[in-house]
Amino acid sequence: MNQRLKSMAENRAKLISAARKAFAEKGYAASSMDDLTADVGLTRGALYHNFGDKRGLLAAVVEQIDSEMALHAHKAGEAAGDDWLGLLTEGAAYIELALVPEVQRIVLLDGPAVLGDPSQWPSQSSCLQSTKSTVERLIAQGKLKQIDAEAAARLISGAALNAALWVAASAEPQEVLPKATEAFYALATGLLKTPV
Repeated sequence: MNQRLKSMAENRAKLISAARKAFAEKGYAASSMDDLTADVGLTRGALYHNFGDKRGLLAAVVEQIDSEMALHAHKAGEAAGDDWLGLLTEGAAYIELALVPEVQRIVLLDGPAVLGDPSQWPSQSSCLQSTKSTVERLIAQGKLKQIDAEAAARLISGAALNAALWVAASAEPQEVLPKATEAFYALATGLLKTPV
C-alpha cells in the first residue's frame, strides 16, 4: 500500500475511533465535529473527504459496531454446537448486547434516529444472509417446517433486532431483557416441525 493510501486509511480509522468514543459519551447530536477532528489532529476537511458529513461518519461507526455485534452473536451461536440451539443462542446474544451502553446509544438509539430503518443497513444484510443459511440447513435437516427460508430468516432477524431496540429504549432494560428473550424463543420455536 502506498504511503498516501496508508495515511488515508489511518485518518479514517482515527476519525471512526474518535467518533465512536464521542458518540458513546455525548450522543450523536451533542458531539462536535470540530472537537472530534481536533482531538485526533485532523481537519473537518479530512472528515468530509472520508465520510461526506457527520451522518456518514455515524454510518461508519454503526457499521463497525453492528458488525462486531453480529460477530459476537455468531460466535455465541457456534459455541452451542447445534444449528437450532445456535440460532436461538445467536438471537439471544444479539438482544443481550442492547445492555452495553455504547451499543445502546450508538446503534440502537442514535443509529435508527439518524440513519433510518436498521433492517436496511449493510451490516444487517450480512446477518440476514447468515441466518438464512442456518434456516436452510435446519429445513434440510427436517427440524424446521417447509417454509420459505428467506421469509423465516427475515422474521427471526427482525424479531432479534426489534427486541434489542425495545431493550435499549426501555427505562428498565434489565427488566425488559428476559421478557424480550423469552418472546424471541417462543416466536422462533413456532418454526419447528415438531414443537418442543
